[in-house]
Amino acid sequence: MMSPTTLTLSGVHHERLGKHLFPGDGKEAAAILVCTRTPGPRLRLLVKDLILIPHGECLTRRPDEIDWPGTYLEKAIDIAEPLASAIVLIHSHPGGLFAFSAADDASDAVVMPCLFEACGDIHAGAVMTPDGAIRARLYDRSLTVTPVKLVSVVGHDLLYFWEDQASDPRRARRPMAFTSGMTSELARLCATFIGVSGTGSIAAEQAARLGFGRNQYIEFDKVEAKNLNRILNATLNDAKTGRLKAEMFAAAVVTYRGPDVAFPIPREIGTRDAVLAASQTDVLFCCVDTLEARQFADLISSAFLIPLFDVGVTIPTRRTPDGGAAIADVCGRIDYVQPGRSTLLDRGVYSPETLRAEYLAKADPDAHRAELEAGYIKGLAEEAPSVITLNMRAAAACMNEFVARAYPFRLDPNENYARTMFSLAACDEDFFAETAFTAAPNPALARGDQEPLLGLPILGRRRKEAA
Repeated sequence: MMSPTTLTLSGVHHERLGKHLFPGDGKEAAAILVCTRTPGPRLRLLVKDLILIPHGECLTRRPDEIDWPGTYLEKAIDIAEPLASAIVLIHSHPGGLFAFSAADDASDAVVMPCLFEACGDIHAGAVMTPDGAIRARLYDRSLTVTPVKLVSVVGHDLLYFWEDQASDPRRARRPMAFTSGMTSELARLCATFIGVSGTGSIAAEQAARLGFGRNQYIEFDKVEAKNLNRILNATLNDAKTGRLKAEMFAAAVVTYRGPDVAFPIPREIGTRDAVLAASQTDVLFCCVDTLEARQFADLISSAFLIPLFDVGVTIPTRRTPDGGAAIADVCGRIDYVQPGRSTLLDRGVYSPETLRAEYLAKADPDAHRAELEAGYIKGLAEEAPSVITLNMRAAAACMNEFVARAYPFRLDPNENYARTMFSLAACDEDFFAETAFTAAPNPALARGDQEPLLGLPILGRRRKEAA
């Protein structure tokens, strides 16, 4: 069962926060997080702005106590008020106490009413220990306290700090990869797949059997006879009846995982219902063959601070001297995208030009051919239909990339593997570090439930829904 309340930080913010809160003098330090949130029903607070309070600005700053300068509280309120954002007051416990002290209780009793008087219907307090672990608790207007069940960090590594493990001295250790400990934690997480066709059905099958507690399948297409050579669990009867791929796959998962685990979402990813469903997830897998769908996955990852794993395969061909065709290469690509760093757009997976080319190919094939011949658009590599062996290779690499991030097992740091590309023709595999890409300013970052969703008018709230 996935956590009903979550506080999520990007790896960029978590790193900055750790350096500021532990300057090395053994005294507490403070910062303020301004958070957007996802649409319901799940409450996910998303850290959008980070305000670091200078150490010298705190009149009281001891190893076990700190105060909150009014100037910085007012600054946070100014940022939070327009969107009714949540304010999280976070400070360090340099001694390692992973709990809220009596001094913390007294401080919150004074400061929280001031925040509610200014704005918002929910705020929070949080503590960080030297190992980077964070624990948080929510306040409502009546000052009722509710523990945040999960604090997650989406960085080079994926970190999960669970409230019900706070008293466990081993809480700082991540479960070991490929063990029952990993399976137990996955049962508490939600995975969403955009596409359950070629690579998608294989990756989704692996996720379901690895043990994710909730699996969502965003796929609008129907099963056809031509799909049966590469979509797991699809049958002749599914093709004959034109069954929705998402429903077919979810039904198959039920046969070995039971009920309340697999949820079909038979919508295009570019629809409001699909985006709302994806906003609730803990991890996003993009397994599609269109650039438009990848753009939506990219925006969802940024807007809702969700780790994104994108997989693609191609089999480009070349002309032979006798006018025939031959295989030029057999390729796969896996990108891991963490909000706050480079996006798929930054990495050139898609661009305004290639999105336009794809649109033309779909809406006006004749115009697309004319521009292609004129040299304005580069042709897209053709994928052979019988590609299940290639899909298996790529899907497994994609899922193992997630495992490596959440349950590190590599010999080198994960930041060296933002992208993996393999060539079966050349028997070669290349890796690209996060530093190989330049991140552009990202207006969608931690946008949360601000309307219109993702900043796209087409995803705005319908009139009836708004009323």
